Formats: sequence, structure tokens, C-alpha cells
Amino acid sequence: MSEKLINSHFTLPCGQRLKNRLVKAAMTERISDAHFEPTTGHNRLYESWAKSEAGLLITGNVMIDRKHLESAGNVCFDDEKMLPKLRDWANAGKKHGGQIWVQISHSGRQTNRFTNNHPLAPSEVQLEKIGLFGKPKAMSEEDIQKVITGFVRAAKLSKEAGFTGVQIHSAHGYLLSEFLSPLTNIRVDQWGGSIENRSRLLLTIIREIRKEVGANYPISVKLNSSDFQKGGFTEEESLEVVKMLDREKIDLLEISGGTYEKVVFFMMNEDQSGGKESTRKREAYFIEFAKKIRSISQIPLMITGGFRSYSFCNEVLEKGELDLIGMGRPFITNLDDIPGFLNGEIPALENLILRTGIKQFDEAAEGGFYARQIIRFSKGKDLKLNMNPLWSSLFLMSNEFKRSMFRKLFGL
Repeated sequence: MSEKLINSHFTLPCGQRLKNRLVKAAMTERISDAHFEPTTGHNRLYESWAKSEAGLLITGNVMIDRKHLESAGNVCFDDEKMLPKLRDWANAGKKHGGQIWVQISHSGRQTNRFTNNHPLAPSEVQLEKIGLFGKPKAMSEEDIQKVITGFVRAAKLSKEAGFTGVQIHSAHGYLLSEFLSPLTNIRVDQWGGSIENRSRLLLTIIREIRKEVGANYPISVKLNSSDFQKGGFTEEESLEVVKMLDREKIDLLEISGGTYEKVVFFMMNEDQSGGKESTRKREAYFIEFAKKIRSISQIPLMITGGFRSYSFCNEVLEKGELDLIGMGRPFITNLDDIPGFLNGEIPALENLILRTGIKQFDEAAEGGFYARQIIRFSKGKDLKLNMNPLWSSLFLMSNEFKRSMFRKLFGL
């Protein structure tokens, strides 16, 4: 087995080449300005991540609609006037020879009440979680066409700004994931019903973006292996979608899982992982599903979550189970160790898990802890480990409230 396979280049189907197989996966930055534009904090943050020598950096959620945010700190790619700022961001991410892709998204019914009390969704199926989400409004045909236009516009701006690729977010219960799920899509028109109909929006967006950006520009998709909810999007349906994506000739498929109602993409504790015990022991939560994809498709594959040891990363690459290794949290807690890890000098990265002692707060505590670290990095500050877990658990809600109220107060 090649002990340096993770540090070898990889050529995508479109012809673009990544300098190595390590990817900084998407993590929401929450640092946009009052006008939903990127800041100098984005430049500082991505230049620091570029120094890690990872072959690819994927941005956090970049939204197509200011009324449908995943976070009040999201950037929204919807206006050519912000191109100078977008170029600065793209250039920061490319400073050390790596690529930087934009993750394009629409939050759908997972838009919180602070931003929109009646967000658009495939159907009027409300997300039940601590009362933070209002009842959605079922999308009209005009609404759907505006979403397609929005995704294409964001991809166009990404390319013009110098970002080297895009990732279409169709996982984690956001809008495109909602269309795929029979639990949240109960439409009876061409956008609902069969898996072919429920996949129509995703496939249409891919085709329209390809027309806009051309054959040589990377297009990636992030897809759930399953929603892990009764009546939701299943593994069998996900494999059917993969077959459709195979025909679209996309350049990378990132596998994940879960929604806001069943969080498996974020939490790392055993009872939330949703995977087999053998999978958890092997560090990568979705590796078994990746094997199923390999039997039906040749799309380059990436998984994010759980990878921490150099030997295991090389093992799955050598066996051809994956093509790229995605990591998120190590780019916060172990950023200085990444170059040594790539070279095999550091055998493993730590897996920091934050706990409050109150199970109901643990998910929010981890989310808040890592969100606060990213904001610190964007200001040029160092990692701070001694953060109060309970305060971290309240941070996300308080931050969303303050930023949303500020914009409403000043009519932004």
C-alpha cells in the first residue's frame, strides 16, 4: 500500500487536477457583512486554511436567496456588484496552489423563524424542532423556476470570481434534499411522486449550471445516503439518484446523511451516528454505502466525517473505496498539524468532542463551539479550547437572533 496516496494528485472527469486527495469540507462561516457579502474575515480564514496544503477547500453554505438562509451570517451570491469581494475570497483560497469550490445552497423549510416565518419548501410539511421553524409555503412553478435561476446565477458568479468549482448542496434536509424526500415532498405534479420526479429539480439545476460554466469546470453534488427518518429518503432511493447523476457526468459526489430532525452528519457520539458498529470502528461513517455506489457508478467519491488516522485514509484510497478524503473539524482543532499529516509525519489527528453533561444541549454545544472558533480564526485569533460548553450551546441561537434583528432594524 502506498503510504503517501493521500498526498498524490487526482484528476477530475472534467480534466481539472487536485494537487492531493485531502479536502477541507464545508463548514458554515457565519461572518458575512450586513449586506450578505464576504468580508476580510473570509479572506483571512481561507488563506489560513490554504496554508494547510489541502488540495481542495469547499466553502460553507453560500445561499441563492436572502430570504432563505441557513445562517444569518451566510453570504448570498446574487449580485455582480460583489464580484471584487468574491475575487478577493477566491484568491485567498488559491494562494498555496489548491482549489476552492463554492457550496451553493437554499435552506428551504430549514430557514429559521428569525429570517423567515413562512419559508418556501416543496410542500407544507413543517420541521418540528424547538419551535424555531415556521410552517413552510408550498412552492409554485414560478418559485421553482426562480430557484433554478438562482443556482445558475450563483455558479456563474463563482466562476467569474475565480472560484475553481461548485458544489450543489442536496443533503442535510435543505431544499434540494427536501425535494428528494417523500417525507417532505408530497407534491402530485412533475416535481413530486416518483423518485424520478423528486430528482427533477436537482438534475435540472446540474444541467443548467453545466450549460453556463462549460465542460471543463468542476460540478460536485453533496447527497444524503439516507435521511435516517421513517418515511424519508432511503438508501435504495439514494442509489437510484446516483445512477441518474452518473449520466450527468458530475465531477465529484460527496456522501453524507441526515437532516435537522435527525442529525447524523454533525454529531459524532455513537448513538447518533446511524451507522454500523464496524463502520464506526473504521472511522468513516458512510464507507459501507460508498461501496454500494462503487458497484453502480464511477463518479469520484468523497466522504466527510470520522477520518483521523493517516493509515486509514491511505487504506480506503488504496482499496479504491474513495477518491478523496473530507475533513471538517481537524481544520479547526488541528490546523497546524495538517501539512505534517499529509506528509505522514503526524500519524493521527485528535477528535475533540465537547459535552455539557446535559444530553439535550450536546448537539448545540458542539455546533456553537466550532462556530465560535471559525469566527475567531476570521479575526486572526488562535484556537481557544477552554470555552464553556453551556454558553456554546446558546451561541448559535443568540447569534442568529442578534444578526437577524440587526438587519430588520435597519431595513437590510
